[in-house]
Amino acid sequence: MSMNETKYESQICSAPTNAHAIYMVLSNLENINRVKDLIPSDKVQEIEANADSVRIKVDGLGQKLTISIVDRIENDTIKFGCQGLPMAGNFWIQLKQVSDCDTRIRLTLKADIPMMFRMMLDKKLQEGLDRAAQMLAQFPYNQWL
Repeated sequence: MSMNETKYESQICSAPTNAHAIYMVLSNLENINRVKDLIPSDKVQEIEANADSVRIKVDGLGQKLTISIVDRIENDTIKFGCQGLPMAGNFWIQLKQVSDCDTRIRLTLKADIPMMFRMMLDKKLQEGLDRAAQMLAQFPYNQWL
């Protein structure tokens, strides 16, 4: 871990389904094509997705951002890497099935954020991770299989 690398973890959220259903949907980035009409076009343009990566042009970033799956552990973890950001980092989704209809989800982000930006971004990154974990926990995975 470099001196500027910071780790953020979301709250743990409970999804009312099994880990396999969640893993099958989230480990295939091609599924983004099924919801790209819901993504605000004023924020994100030019979405290209395949099973292992998604390339998007984000408003204000000036270049395309690529998010790729760099590691998969079936029904457990999906680890992502990012290229095209002004800072290095990666994130992953962890799944822990506690019963057939209860899987806990936690998101973790490690980012190499310079100290002067960390104070401005800490709260927003934490809130964003928590919100994303809540959204993932509420997603209707079984309808997508």
